[in-house]
Amino acid sequence: MSNLLNQKPKIINAGLDIFADANTLHLDWRPPGNGKSEINEKLKQLSRRKEIIDAANEKALEKVLNAQPVWTDVGIAKDTIPGFTENTIAHAGPPVAWENMCGPMQGSVIGALIYEGKAKTEEEARKIAPAMDFIPCHHLNAVGPMAGVFSANMPVIVVENKENGNLAYSPFNTEGRCKPFSFGAFEEETIAYLHSLRDEMMPALKKALQVKGDGIDLKMITAQALHMGDDCHNRLVAATGQLWKALVPELAKSGIPHGLLINLSYTMYYNNWYFLNFSMAASKATMDAARGIENSTLVTVMARNGTEVGIQVSGSGDKWFTTKAPKVRGMYFPAYTEADANPDMGDSAITETAGIGAFAMAAALPMTQLVGGTIQDAIGFTKNMRKITIGESRVYTIPTLNFIGSPTGIDVIKVIETGIEPIINTGIAHKNAGIGMVGAGLVNMPIEAFEKALLNM
Repeated sequence: MSNLLNQKPKIINAGLDIFADANTLHLDWRPPGNGKSEINEKLKQLSRRKEIIDAANEKALEKVLNAQPVWTDVGIAKDTIPGFTENTIAHAGPPVAWENMCGPMQGSVIGALIYEGKAKTEEEARKIAPAMDFIPCHHLNAVGPMAGVFSANMPVIVVENKENGNLAYSPFNTEGRCKPFSFGAFEEETIAYLHSLRDEMMPALKKALQVKGDGIDLKMITAQALHMGDDCHNRLVAATGQLWKALVPELAKSGIPHGLLINLSYTMYYNNWYFLNFSMAASKATMDAARGIENSTLVTVMARNGTEVGIQVSGSGDKWFTTKAPKVRGMYFPAYTEADANPDMGDSAITETAGIGAFAMAAALPMTQLVGGTIQDAIGFTKNMRKITIGESRVYTIPTLNFIGSPTGIDVIKVIETGIEPIINTGIAHKNAGIGMVGAGLVNMPIEAFEKALLNM
């Protein structure tokens, strides 16, 4: 008590931290609902239904935690995904028309049209692009990184949630050995790589899965990778290695040509992000199980198309709540700066929605070198996200935090009440078509999308 009496009194600073200094105690406080009367009124209304909402959220969370995503098959998009036609082009994020697409998404569309043989040049592709049937990946139970673009004759990954029976799809990752198609590149080498995925690698992987019989458990690979320094969104070194470890015996038993086995091995060797699309499809299969639960405020989708970002909520089904896409705070490759960057894009935030990615950054401390920040920041991100989630994973645990479960199940109400915007780690695409990746960093899903969702409840 005497020590307390001898301490000098300090001023409490509430609100803006710019007024805080060494002689003050900063209170991180803001008015509920950012002081917006309609938001506060809605929060009061929802508080009277708290027991009903809590029960719905518990049901939704159990669907997420019990999910068992397994890679079961590969196939051509038009033959594999219900509703996919020759004129369909899937894209990331909420709906967007050709004329409103950002540069890198248009670049990927151009590449898809050249790949499909519908155009020979960029100019031809731009002329016919407006007539294509553009559909968000999420409307097809699919996800795609960055531009998220894939077309009728591209190969896709098939993931089944064995617990719930629903399927999710994703194209293959295109990073590593050429400029990545998903970042808007459409040079000749990129198109050639897409053809090799379809004509050589996809049939080999299909044979391996047929030999395996019961599929490859992606949830187990993700859990192991989190203990090996991955976050399974932007750092996937361990997960890619674990996937290859699971594949090699089956590929060898399938009798594929020796040269093709070597080609596949080098594809994964040169692409540390190879597992990303598997991680995304697994997260999509996981989160789709929680869709359509009446009164639930659990977020099932966070997605971005480079023009807008949007969320979907369990109790609101397929309805989008959108706002303008923000810029990413990040590290840039030599010769590039923030002026070159496109606003945030991609479906890959489905990983954060499922409780990994930046929500598990405390498990992936080496990744701070890629996206900027410190080890303390990474740990802080994970701890902070627990304030806006309904629960914790029982399988995805974080060694640096004494093996606590990763924060899982973003709650719209908690986001509004705390003012904490979900954190996402992501790549940065050049704003112009055809150039590709220029860096990586961090971004927050804007609170405006959550406010719109809240007002709809």
